[in-house]
Amino acid sequence: MSLTGPYDPDNIFAKILRGEIPAVPVWQDDHVLAFMDVFPQSEGHVLVISKTSRARTLLEVEPEVLARLTAAVHRTARAVDRALAPEGISIMQFNGEAGGQTVFHLHVHIVPRWADRPMKGHGHAPMAETATLKALADRIAAALEPD
Repeated sequence: MSLTGPYDPDNIFAKILRGEIPAVPVWQDDHVLAFMDVFPQSEGHVLVISKTSRARTLLEVEPEVLARLTAAVHRTARAVDRALAPEGISIMQFNGEAGGQTVFHLHVHIVPRWADRPMKGHGHAPMAETATLKALADRIAAALEPD
């Protein structure tokens, strides 16, 4: 998929937003959903998506949606830091297939990092157990600052 093209309403994140596919949420409001990546590159890998935009990439997103999404990434990353105490955090956002994007609904990855734990490759990590993801989501949610 290129940087431009029609939005696919059957992409996995659209299906999650419609409740057709389960997800392990960390938190959400009317505009964004933060949830655990089922193929985590590292313990505590969270995805943040817009609930209101059909933008496929950063190049297509509406400025007001990007502002809300960025605020949500900031809030979530701070909670990941407090909950898991990583030595670093990678914030990643991919655009277009050649840029590494695998789901064509704008999303941001928050990946906690530790020096002694290698990060798994994007799109190459094994599927995590739901119970493990739920426990991590609960820890991160408990560390969220109020809106």
